[in-house]
Amino acid sequence: MGQENKRDYYEVLGVDKNASADDIKKAYRQAAMKNHPDRNPGDKAAEERFKEAAEAYAVLSDPQKRQRYDQFGHAGFEGAGNPFEGFGANGSINFDFISDLFGDFFGGGRGASSGRPGQPPRGADLRYDLTLDFEQAVSGVEKEITVRRPVLCQECGGSGAKKGTTPVKCTACGGRGEVRVSQGFFAISRTCGACGGTGQVIKDPCPACRGRGKKDSEAHLTVKIPAGVDTGTRLRLTGEGEPGVRGGLPGDLYVFLNVREHPIFHRQDQDIFCDIPIQFTDAALGAVIEVPTVYGPETLKIPAGTQTGKIFHLRGKGIAALNGFGKGDEHVRVVIETPTKLTPEQKKLLEDFAALSKTAQETHPQGKSFWEKVKETFKPKA
Repeated sequence: MGQENKRDYYEVLGVDKNASADDIKKAYRQAAMKNHPDRNPGDKAAEERFKEAAEAYAVLSDPQKRQRYDQFGHAGFEGAGNPFEGFGANGSINFDFISDLFGDFFGGGRGASSGRPGQPPRGADLRYDLTLDFEQAVSGVEKEITVRRPVLCQECGGSGAKKGTTPVKCTACGGRGEVRVSQGFFAISRTCGACGGTGQVIKDPCPACRGRGKKDSEAHLTVKIPAGVDTGTRLRLTGEGEPGVRGGLPGDLYVFLNVREHPIFHRQDQDIFCDIPIQFTDAALGAVIEVPTVYGPETLKIPAGTQTGKIFHLRGKGIAALNGFGKGDEHVRVVIETPTKLTPEQKKLLEDFAALSKTAQETHPQGKSFWEKVKETFKPKA
């Protein structure tokens, strides 16, 4: 396809010219998954869209190439070689590049079956869900967890081969760990299914692990939870996933946190919100009350004439930021509580107060203002 007939790369991926790198990557992933030749066998149009999206991503994902494209368009690559460099020469796609986009989503890294062709496979990443109390999330804590995960087989040393034997070269890929599959006018390099990308196969499996190179076990780990975590926070424990076989690197363990709701406090980012009931006499006359915080009780001065819903701010009594810079605030909202089950004496005093209030409306300025607005709104029109 000539440069003059090419579609705009941003249009190909369906993103704005100001799109972020993450937006571009996400758009490419969606387009590539939708039009991948494996999902659309024999569909030449899908095949062309797949290649077109890959070419667009190869340019827009590279800051220098993107700047050049924004300035000169497709003409910026005339006579400068193939901008499709990330995908190999002559239209051959490097599957390692694709695996970065479609690989291990929850861990963000390569899974056990991925890795460079011909190299030992990396161990799989593992996930552990951990629930914390609200106070533990605020202050930080160390938690002991037990994780079920494989360990290297001691009988074969993790090779998977029977003691005294060794793996042999894979005949399916010639020991390269990958095979090339033609897809129309271009080819895709894929991990060899016969050897899993290692370039070797086991003829005589280890009887202890049945050729797996590892056996099931349990690990007891200490997880340090930093102050300020919240539901959805993910902690990564490098190298604590499944072990890699035949010398491969171990995977990682990802601890996903869930924080229990608190009966009093409600969190929004680094701030804490709390509703405190107060007596109407304290609100009218003013008072000094004690309020709870996650760091212990604090005193709070309530001015005379405080209305229900008034919010007071306790600076620095919120939650520490994960980056270590500062703390949020606690926001205390007072709610005036109407008394119930009055004694005869209390009831008589309130009746006297109510009678006095009717002749002295300045004691209830909000009510006076409201009814004046009602009268003004509904008075007969001339």
